[in-house]
Amino acid sequence: MAEQTVSLLAQNARCEHFMLAPNGWVPNNSRLPVLLWRGALDLDPRAADGATRFEALFAQNGWPPQWRDGVFDYHHFHSTAHEALGIASGDAELILGGPHGRKIAVNAGDALVLPAGTGHCLLMAGRRFQVVGAYPPGQQWDIRRDAISDAARAAMELLPFPPCDPVAGENGPLVRHWR
Repeated sequence: MAEQTVSLLAQNARCEHFMLAPNGWVPNNSRLPVLLWRGALDLDPRAADGATRFEALFAQNGWPPQWRDGVFDYHHFHSTAHEALGIASGDAELILGGPHGRKIAVNAGDALVLPAGTGHCLLMAGRRFQVVGAYPPGQQWDIRRDAISDAARAAMELLPFPPCDPVAGENGPLVRHWR
């Protein structure tokens, strides 16, 4: 008898997706949209298990979690890996896409999937803001705060697609929007 996987995704979770154009030295990604999950997990704002639950969700969907922390308060991007961010606790305002990019508010239970090249920066955080970061297997993240060469940009654009959405699994929006 096959073992069934229990979905950790909240029943009312919804996913938005949008593209970000190049912005000065921040390349963003010309082929892949950002995925913004609202309410990916039902988290009690007072509970302390948000990080553990995001780690389990990401691991279940083949994106090994690698760290718990916040988001850097300077503009940066990763050229060598796609990134999943699970908002484990607290709330914050982020800017995506580089200076003068798109501002978004995030709350405990939300998640983002940032294709390689997507600029991100913390603008302001509430108390207890904590994030879980995960990456597809075989991709090692870097931190870029400056322009990359044409060759590095071409390599970034050719990074392999992960087989699963880190939030919704093999039938999630990443699988549809990132092909």
